[in-house]
Amino acid sequence: MTLTEQTTERPEVRSVRRLTRPDPASRGRGGQRFLLVGLVLASAYSLFPVWWLIVAATKDRTALYQSNGLWFSGWHLWDNLHQVFTYQDGIFLRWTANSFLYAGVGSLGGTLIALATGYGLARFDFPGRNAIFACVVGSFLIPIALLTLPLYLLFSAIGMVDTPWAMLIPCLINPFSVYLAKVYTEATIPYELLEAARIDGAGELRIFFSIVLRMMTTGGATVFLLAFVNTWNAFFLPLTVLRGKENWTLNLGLYNWTGTRLESGIDLTGLVLTGALLSIVPMAIMMVAMRRYWRTGVTLGALK
Repeated sequence: MTLTEQTTERPEVRSVRRLTRPDPASRGRGGQRFLLVGLVLASAYSLFPVWWLIVAATKDRTALYQSNGLWFSGWHLWDNLHQVFTYQDGIFLRWTANSFLYAGVGSLGGTLIALATGYGLARFDFPGRNAIFACVVGSFLIPIALLTLPLYLLFSAIGMVDTPWAMLIPCLINPFSVYLAKVYTEATIPYELLEAARIDGAGELRIFFSIVLRMMTTGGATVFLLAFVNTWNAFFLPLTVLRGKENWTLNLGLYNWTGTRLESGIDLTGLVLTGALLSIVPMAIMMVAMRRYWRTGVTLGALK
């Protein structure tokens, strides 16, 4: 190699690629998009049956079977409502009143018992407290359907079958409500406040009704709402312990109308769908009216 070639030859220069860190904001936007898509899909999945039910309740019997199930075909909602309220001498209204009785009175009494029990487990020290709480938590593993037959045998022995008490008494005891009440009490009721009330001469009942219940408004509203929805949607228990039509709930009555086609050949599908739409109206109203309480209550339980 000559001197000229040596001077003209240059070493190869390797390009160095600059490593850049991913932008955290872009990653955050990607996660937000993924979350938004998931929320949209979950909302569509939840609202799709409601939309179908609304559309079906506006159709007559012919359009119900021959038209598109996801869109309107005529407007017969008022006729369907009239038939629901007048069929069998207005038995639908009786079933609605029964459902309000069982869900309202049972949930209110069950909430009061759950708050008192949760308060006692959270703020009183007595022998066996941990064992009792362990039994409360362990009872979550027992499905309500498994207790239906023993309840029926018990109520049958004491003559309570086919009476409102057969629905009200089981609603008064809810282990999950007791657990929620205990969690809320531990998060909102300080020991110092109770000790100050006792020093001022307040008795335990006065402390509970005048102080604890007022501070447990959010937790009590959440417990009541969950119990109300659970009782309103109950099916297997009323199917087992209620015999006469005058004591049935809405779910049980609509189920009976569904089977009428098989027994007598009368098609009551339109009435069943309209009645099902009416049955979710109280739930929607209660959720909207109590959203301030149950949203705060669920958040408090999650933080705990």
